[in-house]
Amino acid sequence: MLEPIDIFHLMFDNDPFSRWMGMALVSIEKGSCTLRMQVRPEMLNGFGVAHGAITFALADSAFAFACNTSGYQSVSIHCTIEHVAPVEAGDWLEAIAIEERAGNRISNYSIRIIRSGDGAPVAFFRGICFHKNQNWTK
Repeated sequence: MLEPIDIFHLMFDNDPFSRWMGMALVSIEKGSCTLRMQVRPEMLNGFGVAHGAITFALADSAFAFACNTSGYQSVSIHCTIEHVAPVEAGDWLEAIAIEERAGNRISNYSIRIIRSGDGAPVAFFRGICFHKNQNWTK
């Protein structure tokens, strides 16, 4: 079975959206992944703060990479997010995805999005994934 870092690269290297967002890997291991990115001015909404889709996308990518570390190709089946603090241009964010319950076919994850500078939470994301019968191979 492939190592989590190998699975990450198989996914990330073929993921133009996560790369366009400026996401970078901080850490990955079985059942977890942490990504980091900086919020750019073009990611702001009409209120001058980061569009909610920015934190959702960062969390969703960390979730995707984490749930695929099982070795099985896995897809999301349900996601929710709570935004708890505004995010501004120039902020560095981290999404920390942790597996809370590993099942044979369904697993649950919590993803905390924090501001890197002070560690303050800006959003909480929950995800449920489905593990397909297809293993990751090179």
